[in-house]
Amino acid sequence: MSSTLFRRRTALLTAGFAAAASLALTACGTGENTGAQHTPNTAADTRAAASGTDSVVTVAKSNRSTTTSKTATASKGTKASSAAVTCTGANTKVTAQTVTRPLNHMLLTVKNTGSTTCYLYGYPALRFQDAQAVPPVVEDSQPQAVTTLRPGQSGYAGVNLSSADGSGTGGYTAKTLSVIFQNRDLDFIGSGVKVPLPSKGTYIDSSLRTTYWLSDPQDAINW
Repeated sequence: MSSTLFRRRTALLTAGFAAAASLALTACGTGENTGAQHTPNTAADTRAAASGTDSVVTVAKSNRSTTTSKTATASKGTKASSAAVTCTGANTKVTAQTVTRPLNHMLLTVKNTGSTTCYLYGYPALRFQDAQAVPPVVEDSQPQAVTTLRPGQSGYAGVNLSSADGSGTGGYTAKTLSVIFQNRDLDFIGSGVKVPLPSKGTYIDSSLRTTYWLSDPQDAINW
């Protein structure tokens, strides 16, 4: 009996050890399967995160590109607006023409011969022959805005040379004329541009006046 009981206990222990081993292997297998299933998910998460990072970078680059484009456009606009210069004898041609109406009037024409827009500030300083003073300007002729000349365009100033009724004094016939421009600060700049006069000269007296620079020739001579 004792021998039989020993064999039964041995069989039971062997069976128990086998069952425990089987459970352990099953548990290990389950852990490995769980790890195998999680790995693709982790990789997918990593790719998604990487994809998200790429998207952000792309947007950032796009924003930088847009900002750069806007900055370049603004810079271009600023350069274009600041390209205009003062009209001077270096970028214009000045001519003088006597007119039949009104009497004793002359029209000055300034044409922009340069490649850049220029501003005709103020009014011309006229120096007829040996004149010691600049003739006064007709204040009522001042335009609302500075006369602006694009390349090829012209501006005008009217000159009242002498009185029509002979009331002017100190009259004489001038053979030469220089026109001096003003800058933005309304200071006269340079020594003046020599403007041809008729061969017989131009008679002037104390009535001598000039207008501001204007964009319309009729407006210039009708003062």
